[in-house]
Parts: sequence; structure tokens; C-alpha cells
Amino acid sequence: MTDLGKVDREFFDEYIYPHLGADREDVLLAPQHGVDFGAIDVGGKAVAMATDPVFVMPSLGFERAAWFAFHILVSDVAVSGLAPTHLSIDFNLPPEITDEQFATVWETMDAEARDLGVSVVTGHTARYEGCNYPMVGGATAIAVGEHDDLVRPDGARVGDRVVVTKGPAVEATGLLSIQFEDLMRGEVPDDEIEAAQERFYDMSPVRDALVAAAAAPVSAMHDATECGVYGGCYEIARAAGVGIELERDPIPVLPGVEATCEFFDVDPWASISEGTLLLTVPEEGVDDVLDALDAEGVPAADAGRVVEGSGLVVDGEPTDHPGADPYWAAVAENLPKLEE
Repeated sequence: MTDLGKVDREFFDEYIYPHLGADREDVLLAPQHGVDFGAIDVGGKAVAMATDPVFVMPSLGFERAAWFAFHILVSDVAVSGLAPTHLSIDFNLPPEITDEQFATVWETMDAEARDLGVSVVTGHTARYEGCNYPMVGGATAIAVGEHDDLVRPDGARVGDRVVVTKGPAVEATGLLSIQFEDLMRGEVPDDEIEAAQERFYDMSPVRDALVAAAAAPVSAMHDATECGVYGGCYEIARAAGVGIELERDPIPVLPGVEATCEFFDVDPWASISEGTLLLTVPEEGVDDVLDALDAEGVPAADAGRVVEGSGLVVDGEPTDHPGADPYWAAVAENLPKLEE
């Protein structure tokens, strides 16, 4: 069986990387495995772009699902340090979605876009046989800004500190506790379930990234999506050709995370955590970044350093990229139980 979730580096390097179309001088940042966005120069401006699936989970309720879908779309481009400005979106909808349900999705996305100053500039909307939730299309988010404000994903430098916001498994916790609440009731204390479900609206790194980038020079940022904190730190190190030494103890672990991950047998440090921002920051700017995040109510910690070498070391132990995210196995194992 093929692993679910994003393809691994070997697949990317064999099938994708050798075939990227024409070479153009205006490309500032070409595709790399584990890198959130690409960038080009247009008339002296830096234009960052990121493409993702439109991910709508009806089990969350359409309003909540649309909020999450929108923030997935703009989060990867936000870690460029440039504020998202434009969105191109394609909806390939399942036939059963009603006009009223779609209206809820679109009006929620519109409200979030207006709040962040994002304009929808083009798209496509249709219902098609064979289209199913949660992947109901795709979109490209765009951010336009100055070259000097662009935070490159390969920018980590030896001596930088590693800052982690919100801690591990934020997304896994929020989604699993909502989608499988009935399975958890009676097995996990009610207050832990409620705390886990409160993680839902932590699942966006957009404001974290923009606040941090405005507070001090930041050398690299990465959203800890699939494979979580471990995978994200490993990818930052690999992109820059450096090593990262990480300490778990300073990193916040939000309420509900441990209980949820234990119930679903998920390693929180290796699991999907949309909303957790990983940053490398020159040492002289760390306090400014942490103070700015704290002022916005974002828990964060100085949790490591960038060193010579390669790979990831956690609490003194060499740690490889997780490869496959345990969240997907937990979903596949537990979905049939909802139907029993």
C-alpha cells in the first residue's frame, strides 16, 4: 500500500524535481521537498506563491471547515514573511454539496480574506462526479512584497536560535478530537476533550509568522504540517545544509494534546501540526521575537540552535525525518469505528 499523505523526498527527487519546465532567470526560489513556497521577481517585487488542496471536512461543520481550509491555503505563503495578498481558487465539488453549504464555505472564506487583506483574483467552481471530501479542489495563494522582506526557507545559519510556537500536534489534536469525539467520550476525561477541541482555532500560523517577521530579522520559517515538529525542523536543516539541535523541554505542549495523542497512539512530535510555526532567528533578535509573540498571546519558546553539520538532534539523540505522519494511520483506523 502506498503511504498516505505527502510524497517523500525520494519520490520527489525521482519523479518531480527533474521535470520543472523551463529555466527562467526571474525564479527566486524553485521547488524543493519540504519547502512551503516558491518565489519569483516581478518588476522588482518579490512574489511568493504556494499551492495546496482545498481541504473541506464536513464533519467539522461547514463554517469551521471553511475557516480551516482558508488558513491552510494562506499559511504556506505567510511563512515567506510577506503578508498574503491574492488568492486563485478552484472548487471541484462533490455532487451532494448543497447551495446553502457552499454559501457557508464561501462566505466564511470571504470574511477571513477580508480580515487579512487578501483579494480573490480568479478561480473555477463546479460539481463533478467522482469528487469527494475532503479534497475538493486546489488553490494558489500569493504574497507580494519587497525582496528584503522575503524570508527564504533555506536561510537558517549556524549560530541562529530555533523558536517554536504553540508546540506539537496542534492540528492532529484539534481534528481528531472533533472528528472522533464519540469514540473518546467515556475513555478520555471530558475536560481533556474540551481542551483538545479548543486547539482548533490554534491551527493557523499566519499571524504568528507576520508578527515574528515584523519584530526582528528572521532567517527561516516553516509551518510544522505533516510530520510535525520533528519533520519541520529536519526540513529547515536540510534546506539550509545545516544541523539543528532541539530541546523538547522548553517547548509548550498545549492542553488536550497529550491525552488525545495517547488515545489515538500518535507521537505528538512527529504528527501534523498546522499552526505550529518553526523559526530560526539570529541570537540578537530572539527576545524581540518572543516578546512580540507573547504580546499577541502566542505561546513560544527558544528551544534549540542551528549548528554545523546536518540533520536533527533532539535532546542529544540523532532523530531522522519521521517519513510518514501517524495522523493518517489514526484516521484510517478509526473511521470504520464511527460506522459500527
